[in-house]
Amino acid sequence: MTTSASPDSGSASDRPVLRLLPKANARAIRRGAPWVFDNELVMDRRTRGIAPGTIATLEDHERKPLATVAVNPGSKIVARVLDREIVEVGTDWLRAKVAKALSLRERLYDAPFYRLIHAEADGFPGVIVDRFGDTLVVQPNAAWADVRLPELADVLAEVTGCTNILKNASGRGRALEGLDDADAVLLGVAPDAPVPVVMNGATYMADLTGGQKTGLFYDQRDNHAFAARLAAEGSMIDVFSHVGGFGLAALAGGAREVLCVDGSAPALELAQAGADAMGVADRFATRQGDAFDTLTALQEEGVRYDVVVCDPPAFAPSKQALDKGLRAYERIARLAAPLVAEDGYLVLCSCSHAADMTAFTGACLRGIGRAGRRAVLIHTGQAGADHPLLPQLAESGYLKALFFRL
Repeated sequence: MTTSASPDSGSASDRPVLRLLPKANARAIRRGAPWVFDNELVMDRRTRGIAPGTIATLEDHERKPLATVAVNPGSKIVARVLDREIVEVGTDWLRAKVAKALSLRERLYDAPFYRLIHAEADGFPGVIVDRFGDTLVVQPNAAWADVRLPELADVLAEVTGCTNILKNASGRGRALEGLDDADAVLLGVAPDAPVPVVMNGATYMADLTGGQKTGLFYDQRDNHAFAARLAAEGSMIDVFSHVGGFGLAALAGGAREVLCVDGSAPALELAQAGADAMGVADRFATRQGDAFDTLTALQEEGVRYDVVVCDPPAFAPSKQALDKGLRAYERIARLAAPLVAEDGYLVLCSCSHAADMTAFTGACLRGIGRAGRRAVLIHTGQAGADHPLLPQLAESGYLKALFFRL
């Protein structure tokens, strides 16, 4: 059924074949499902012997071709759909895919600061690429992309004109794929200072080599803008602020004062540098500490804000962590709600894949209710258009932002 192959086998004529079990849902693959799990495939000795990153042809149980896939027998996701046609995966294929992704971003944004490739939704399963001017930061979180990283870097440089391309190996998906955690410079040089990024009138300092993830979270761009409107001429506290995402946008939108809270001193230093660059340092302050402890302390101090934002890391990164994560979201809402002034606004965010909108909203409302506040939901936000959602993959709709008036 299968033949062993090296990870470089991109030719459709000589590559291995994977076959679905009769019970597997071939119709879902035909309709765009991007993943095939180990319990859906005939996992014989030859299939298990395929080198991680190899390109293969996926067939249904009747031997009808379904898709071109990337294989990793050591992962729970054994096959990732690269193309729903039987195609050769080489430089031309990569070039066309990158050009298609770039065309969307150039239509959306007038400056080269955005997510260029958003994994499955852009036809690059497991691959994230963020653009910072003439520098790209790549997260190759799947074996096929890791194997082809030099070729992918060359294509990215050719299509975008970027001169510096960095590999960021911090994605948790790399461990699940059996990949290393070593960052690298693929082309050009790594910036020796934080890169200024202007969004929503604010200036953010992105540390591309020592910061979180790729250096900046572009996904909240639209939600930053909405929150900034609510904070105009008012006060805001931005909890889990990272480099000042919501807070600096609020200052650019005319907020009277902003306090950014984060556990990371380097992140707050970058936020302060952004405020300095914007000329709004007199309206900006930072406070380092655990978010839960800081919210409790501020409540005891009796302070109130016109807008309170909590944008924590993923409390529920997996189904196994869902119950614990929802309790954490409820606790955040309970601690944050008392800090909101009457007729003020509470913004609660989740980037947890496992917590869907209904579960997250329920946790937030329980917390607000336990705090003795009454809430109306005025807006629901998600990731920006440079983070497209693949309808057949619920995980791609990970970001949720709830805007309440209390």
